[in-house]
Amino acid sequence: MASHLGGTRDGMILHWPLGVPERGGLRHQFSHVIDVLPTILDCAGIPEPFSVDGVPQQPIEGASMYRTLTDPEAPEHRRTQYFEMCGNRGIYHDGWMAVTRHGVPWEMVPDKDKRFADDVWELYDLTTDWSQAHDLAAEHPERLRPLQDLFLIEAAKYQVFPLDDRVTERENPAVAGRIDLLGGRTSVTYRAGMRRFTEETTPNIKNRSHSVTADVELPDAPAEGVIIAQGGRFGGWSLYFTEGRPAYAYNYFGMNLYTVRATEPLPPGRHEIRLDFAYDGGGLGKGGTAVLLVDGEKHASGRVARTIPYYFSFDETLDVGVDLSTPVTDDYPVLDNEFTGTLHTVRIDLEDGSAQPAGFDGGLHRRVMGAQ
Repeated sequence: MASHLGGTRDGMILHWPLGVPERGGLRHQFSHVIDVLPTILDCAGIPEPFSVDGVPQQPIEGASMYRTLTDPEAPEHRRTQYFEMCGNRGIYHDGWMAVTRHGVPWEMVPDKDKRFADDVWELYDLTTDWSQAHDLAAEHPERLRPLQDLFLIEAAKYQVFPLDDRVTERENPAVAGRIDLLGGRTSVTYRAGMRRFTEETTPNIKNRSHSVTADVELPDAPAEGVIIAQGGRFGGWSLYFTEGRPAYAYNYFGMNLYTVRATEPLPPGRHEIRLDFAYDGGGLGKGGTAVLLVDGEKHASGRVARTIPYYFSFDETLDVGVDLSTPVTDDYPVLDNEFTGTLHTVRIDLEDGSAQPAGFDGGLHRRVMGAQ
C-alpha cells in the first residue's frame, strides 16, 4: 500500500562497471523509483528533454542518485517524498515517515461513507525502524503535525488533490470518468499474430453492446482453436472453434461460465463468424444475450446472466489466434490452442455510447468530494 512500505520498498540492483567499479557495494540513502530516469540521464551526460517532437514535456520530478553511486557516504539526494494511492497516504522527510491507511487493497469497492478526515496517522523513524513496527505518533506529536502539513504541500504541488479512494471503479475508464487510450474509437481491426494487448489498449466492451466479427478460412479437417480471447480462467471471454463448430464463452470471475456453441460443424472454406452481444443495460455488470452468426445466419444464441463490470484481469491479455496464459474455457487446452485455420482479420465494434445515462461519472463527484 502507498501508505506503508510493505510491497513498495524494494531493493535495486545496479551494474555499471565503467562508473562504479566497486563490486557488491551497498547503498542505504533513501531513493524512489522516479529517481531512476534522472540517474540514467546524469550518468550518460544527457540533458533532461524539455520538448519531444514539438510537445513540451513536464519537468522530471525525480533526483539523480549519481552521487550515492560514486560515494557510499554521500548525503541523501532525496529528503522528501510523498506517497498516495486510493486514499492511502504517506510522507517521508529526513528519515521520518508519517502514514495513514484509508483502506485495504482487497476492498475493491470500499465504504462510500468513509472520510479522509477520520483516518488515523502513524509515525515511524525509518533510521531505526524500516519495518514500521513501532508507531511513535503518540510519543512525538511535535514531529507528526509538521509531516502532515508537508504532505498537504507536496500533494498540492504534484496534483494529488482531490483525493480519490475508489479502487475497482477506477480500472474502467468509462466508469472512472477518464479518457481511455483509444480516444473514443468504436471499431478496431486485428490480424493474426497480434498478441499481448493489455486491457487499457483494447476496445472496452464492458457494460455495453458490442460485436466481434472474424474473417476466417476453415481447413478440410474440423477447425479447432481460438480466434480471439481476452482475459483468462478468472474472468474474460473467447471466440473459438471446437470440433469444427464456432463457439463463444464468457467467464464470470471464474465462478460462472456461459457458453454458446453452434450445433453443427462448418464446411471448409472462407466464412464470416460474428458474435453479437446485446447488453441488457440498466447499470453496471448486467447480463446480455449472445448470438453467434455464420455468414449472416444465426447458428446459436444464449444468455449471459452477469458480466464483469470493471476489469477482466491485470495480467492476462487480449490475444488473436490463440489464448495465452490461462484459458478462458476448458473447451480448448491450456497450450497449443492456436486456431487451426487461416485467420484474416478480427474486428471489434462497440455500440455508440455506453450503458450509463448522460453525465454519468461513476460516482466520482459524490465519492471523491464527499470523502474530503
